[in-house]
Amino acid sequence: MSEVKRFSKLLKPETAALLIIDIQERILPVINNYQMVVDNTIKLIKGFKVLGLPIYYTEQYPKGLGSTTKSILNELGDLKPFDKMSFSCSGAGELFNEFKKKNLSKIVVCGVESHVCVQQTVLDLIENGIQVNLAADAVSSRKENDYRTAVERMRDHGTEITTTESILFELLNVCGTPQFKEISKLVK
Repeated sequence: MSEVKRFSKLLKPETAALLIIDIQERILPVINNYQMVVDNTIKLIKGFKVLGLPIYYTEQYPKGLGSTTKSILNELGDLKPFDKMSFSCSGAGELFNEFKKKNLSKIVVCGVESHVCVQQTVLDLIENGIQVNLAADAVSSRKENDYRTAVERMRDHGTEITTTESILFELLNVCGTPQFKEISKLVK
């Protein structure tokens, strides 16, 4: 009997990482549904920690926009941000090279703003041969139309559009494990 194939774009723990883009204090108050973005980003961080997977985060011009919001920083612990002046994270120091060095070929993306830093980063990741899984419930923009248009454009260029909960259960693959129990608590 032949082996049953699984969809090739499903996330696999050995090739996945989380990238949190610019969820900074001074921009958050003007972001549409910002509390949802923060809450779902925290779920992603906790889930990736349960699974022992790499987490990266960026800050856009921290001198002007401040640091990452405190509730997310608390979850990130000792991790250090990749600072950037470019909108795309391709300009955030060695970040893209780090993905290549560690064979991280499937990057889960969350952050703000959908139509600027997130979109430019996603398109650059795709251009560099990396699959992007966008947590649509953990990204946003100031305006709903900018968010919707950006998500459509990213989808048109090959981004896997999904949700926080889908991402975590995809990485788990099976139920009944201690990690499954921990992640199930996170998404309730």
